[in-house]
Amino acid sequence: MPQFADLLAYSLIKLFGRLPLPWARTLGAACGRVALACNLRMVQLTRRNIGRCLEELSACDQAQLVRDSVLETCKLAFETAVVWRLEDEQLLPLVKHIHGLDAVKALLAEGKGLIMLAPHLGNWEVLGRYLAQLGSVIYLFQPPRLQKLDALVRSRRAKSGALLAPTNRRGLASILGVLKTGGISGILPDQTPKDGASGLVAPFFGQPAFTMTLVQKLLQNSGCRAIFGYAQRTTEGFDMHFVPAPEAIYSADPLTAVTALNAGVETCVRQCLAQYQWEYRRFKTKHLGAVASPPSQSP
Repeated sequence: MPQFADLLAYSLIKLFGRLPLPWARTLGAACGRVALACNLRMVQLTRRNIGRCLEELSACDQAQLVRDSVLETCKLAFETAVVWRLEDEQLLPLVKHIHGLDAVKALLAEGKGLIMLAPHLGNWEVLGRYLAQLGSVIYLFQPPRLQKLDALVRSRRAKSGALLAPTNRRGLASILGVLKTGGISGILPDQTPKDGASGLVAPFFGQPAFTMTLVQKLLQNSGCRAIFGYAQRTTEGFDMHFVPAPEAIYSADPLTAVTALNAGVETCVRQCLAQYQWEYRRFKTKHLGAVASPPSQSP
């Protein structure tokens, strides 16, 4: 059965990857409508997350955002197969507008290394491919359990010459090495840590969220810089956005830093609410106790 699932997933990705990008998005949106009609678990989770994070929205606006988010997430699933197929000379022209690139280049010019904080917003696969044009890039990579799928994802993410580091001490050492030579490390800052020693509880949209301390540790150990980035889905292709990180993200105090990290993610999400992956289980309760008090200074 695992071999069949592996082959099926691989075959579907290869099949959908052959579609033109607009067709893939249309097919994804159609699947999203089915999910909404069936009130699948992902829809229920989206509704719950939006309800708790965006209480200021009316019930009507929340319902519309749930619909939009599910459609956008399903578009993401299908368009990513296309993104993995395309060569750089085919993909990069789809990036139509770039906002904040001067800030990225200024940070890279310092030669201290750069952490690109890419929330589950827009299409982070496109962002990763674009970053490889700016310098040496390395990403943490947790291999899928399916072997053929693992090989496919590895080959596509390394298509532009990016390095993939395992999620262990050896991988972290590799990331530090790239950062200390002025390179770029891409990290999903709203990825929920797997164990209690890897995170702290900090506010996210006013809710307690178990948040990674990895970014704070890398910043402290390498002296590198950080900036947020995301690739927004548009009718023509994608728009790239780079957003300055709050200064408090460089704090030596872990809670201050992770609170600033969440604030930076929230800033990005509010610029593009519908394309945030509200379907993600951001508020797992395993490591949540009392809400950690935010630091007194503004992030």
